Amino acid sequence: MQVSVESLGNLERRLTFTLPTDRYESVVGGRLKEIQRGANLKGFRKGKVPASVIEQRFGPQVRAEVMDGLLRESFGNAVRDNALQIAGNPQIVPGEGEMNFVATFEVVPDFGDVDVAKLNVVRNTADVTDADIDTMLENLRMQRRTWNKVEREAKEGDLVGLETFSVVDGERLPAEGTERGATAIGSNVMFPAIEAALAGMKAGDEKTVDVDFPADWRVPQFAGKKVAVTLQVKEVSEPVLPDVDAAFIKSFGVKSGDAEQFRKDIRSNLERELKGALMTRLRREVGEQLIAAYAHVEMPPKLVEGEARGMAAQVVEQAQRAGRNVGDVPADMYQNYLDAARKRVLVGLLVGEVARRNELRLDPKRVTETLQLIASTYEEPQQVIELYRNDQQLMAGLQNRVMEEQVIDWIAERAQHTEQPLSFSEAIRQ
Repeated sequence: MQVSVESLGNLERRLTFTLPTDRYESVVGGRLKEIQRGANLKGFRKGKVPASVIEQRFGPQVRAEVMDGLLRESFGNAVRDNALQIAGNPQIVPGEGEMNFVATFEVVPDFGDVDVAKLNVVRNTADVTDADIDTMLENLRMQRRTWNKVEREAKEGDLVGLETFSVVDGERLPAEGTERGATAIGSNVMFPAIEAALAGMKAGDEKTVDVDFPADWRVPQFAGKKVAVTLQVKEVSEPVLPDVDAAFIKSFGVKSGDAEQFRKDIRSNLERELKGALMTRLRREVGEQLIAAYAHVEMPPKLVEGEARGMAAQVVEQAQRAGRNVGDVPADMYQNYLDAARKRVLVGLLVGEVARRNELRLDPKRVTETLQLIASTYEEPQQVIELYRNDQQLMAGLQNRVMEEQVIDWIAERAQHTEQPLSFSEAIRQ
């Protein structure tokens, strides 16, 4: 196979290569003969379909599949033979001639000596205490609370049923009547200023408050405006928390209804959450140290831009899911994320480089443990495990996550580090 490599810049390369024609034709011919031997087409006996019919029916698909496989294999061989470390995905297009192709891509920069022992890493530690379990029990009781109607003034935690109408720029919304709703004061289901105004009101009270809505508020007519909102309280109810009895415990899947088993299950769930939170903190800490140590290294510009565009698109999508009005998204919005994208790319490339230089390999046992941990959060864990095992994309994402965590742990163990103890609530607060 003929191969040539040229530099288009500090980190961009163009690789021109030619596929072996004889091998291509040989593989295509072999595939078509294999299909011919087993073909069962109407009007022909099995295995007796003429080669011309097989070519007409299956030739284009077979040629496309063989070309794709040979293209990826040849490109991979060319990259290895020329000791190239690719950053991101290559762009491969046909060149001059039927079997000639041109690949353009960026390469991993030269990080020089990557000595992780010079890093200073703070490793957070935390444990789940009985007090944390008690707090979670109270949260679960709050989730199952019922409401008891009261005649007093509303206070924090009470559920308030109300009707509202608003006036913005001289226009009443709705034009006639009111809108009905309910909110627990302090829950932020409604705009915080509105919930705060409900405190001290009781059934039958009415109040008008001026509310300044943010520019990205989900109701376009209110976005960025000062709105006069009239509140008419119809009902006030106080929360009634259930007892932690056998029926309550069974409702969370503990068939025995045993309180001690319930607390053990809660502890297991909290420890799983804590483990994930501590890894997130360690990933961020190691990442910050790597960024500080290698900020001078030039990053592949196209890879950084692609990451920035992805980050911007994710922000827009999250805003839309939250019901916020994003309006017209500027084409250059991604530029606001270039610095963050550069840091993310830097850490990702360094983690990969550390794994490559130290020949770190994915630990299948750790993949299985992580998958079981993820599955345990669902009602049917085995179904989740099977879902991952049957979906290459899901499994690849899981393997990448586990590999990154392995490298982060490897770096943290060899870096200079100090331990900083945190409470459970501090540790999970990201």
